[in-house]
Amino acid sequence: MVNSKKVLVTGGAGYVGSHVVKQLGQAGYEIVVYDNLSTGVAHAVLYGKLVVGDLADTEKLAQLFEQHDFYAVLHLAASIVVPESVERPLDYYGNNTMNVINILRCCERYGVKRFVFSSTAAVYGEPKENPVSETAPTNPINPYGMSKLMSERIIQDYAKASDLQYVILRYFNVAGADPDGQIGPWLPEATHLIRAACDVALGRKPDVKIFGTDFDTPDGTGIRDFIHVVDLAAAHLDGLRYLNSGGHSQILNCGYGQGYSVRQVINCLQRVSKKNFWVKEVDRRPGDPACVVAQADKIRKLLDWNPQYVDLDCIVRTTLTWEKQRIRINRIAA
Repeated sequence: MVNSKKVLVTGGAGYVGSHVVKQLGQAGYEIVVYDNLSTGVAHAVLYGKLVVGDLADTEKLAQLFEQHDFYAVLHLAASIVVPESVERPLDYYGNNTMNVINILRCCERYGVKRFVFSSTAAVYGEPKENPVSETAPTNPINPYGMSKLMSERIIQDYAKASDLQYVILRYFNVAGADPDGQIGPWLPEATHLIRAACDVALGRKPDVKIFGTDFDTPDGTGIRDFIHVVDLAAAHLDGLRYLNSGGHSQILNCGYGQGYSVRQVINCLQRVSKKNFWVKEVDRRPGDPACVVAQADKIRKLLDWNPQYVDLDCIVRTTLTWEKQRIRINRIAA
């Protein structure tokens, strides 16, 4: 259904944000994107208006709310690299936690009552049981996960004191790219497994690293629940529609409920790319859990979320296709 009211998407020039903006635009929403372009790119914003700014700039943020009658905020702007969060925790608490307060103050001042928040499965830390449900204990083992959990608590506390309704989406491992080839992950340096393996398959890097082979898993490597970015973007629209229809605040896992080990993912990419590239085994990274897989029944039932790209081959294939053309697209856009 087309909605003429404006939505604000923070971080809408980034990887997940640009896919959300594309689907919002196709659904007829009026969109304003607010992004500092630290990890996003302007040409990834295919719909709406891009305003370049930082969430720490409270004056500019307030002016944005003053100029536009937002009825909902989709807050995706964040720092997301786990090892980096261990090295630079203050940056993560500043960008991921303190800036949530800045945007919620604007929501309070300007009467925005619907809020969709990008969170993470890292809030669970090292789950005692898998698949992990939304009611499982939250015990982050890295500053990234803690910064997001603190943000969740801030949103919940503010909602209790106001009439804000929220949907908090706990992302599992996001991968893949737009099947149309228009957008994908833009940063040249890959920080996630599938993109890193694509770099090796395409001859850009000499090897892909397996960080830890001594986890308590069947093949000794970490197990993750990979979710295609297009399905994840659709969950944001489903969450917004849910709030539009009068739905109450919810915390929802975003994953498929299917775990793949690092070694399984690499084997899949070798098969899809038809390249038997070099794999290097190294020590674990700080802050990496052994296994995190989603219990995702709640989001399917509550939001009527119906993911379309659940096959690992599809996730790998769309990533590989994107990586083959990413540099050319960046050159054309520049």
